Amino acid sequence: MYQYTTEQFLPVSISKAWDFFSSPKNLSLITPPEMHFKILTRLEDYTIFEGMHIDYIVKPVLGIPFRWKTEIGKTLPFNYFVDKQLSGPYSSWEHQHTFIEKNGGVLMKDEISYKMPLGYMGIIAHKLFVRRKIERIFNYRRNMLNKIFSENGISNN
Repeated sequence: MYQYTTEQFLPVSISKAWDFFSSPKNLSLITPPEMHFKILTRLEDYTIFEGMHIDYIVKPVLGIPFRWKTEIGKTLPFNYFVDKQLSGPYSSWEHQHTFIEKNGGVLMKDEISYKMPLGYMGIIAHKLFVRRKIERIFNYRRNMLNKIFSENGISNN
């Protein structure tokens, strides 16, 4: 089992941060274009709720498409939510998003636990490129969130 943790300060209110992250449609705004991320589930304007299933297609490696189905697990509005892979490129994937009011903004934490498929081949793939790919995705996300929540994007007002 592997772990990846990151955090980022967002200069917005907890309600603005929650509104953004609880809308699954916004995930495509913060996913690198080379992932060719596409939501298949018809979402309308739903916000997340416990038991919600969301289907995606992503192309994380060599343009090979993977279907990914997640379920929103535990949810405490304005505090945290968990999404868990039901099917997809990993043997398992669980991602907790935590939001903490701090210094006039929000400290957002991402904690991911995941397991690679394919036994030793998965271990080698993780060492060669998967871990770096996850880091690049979250670096991209960090940069996009800085733009989205900057003075020109979503403000605290």
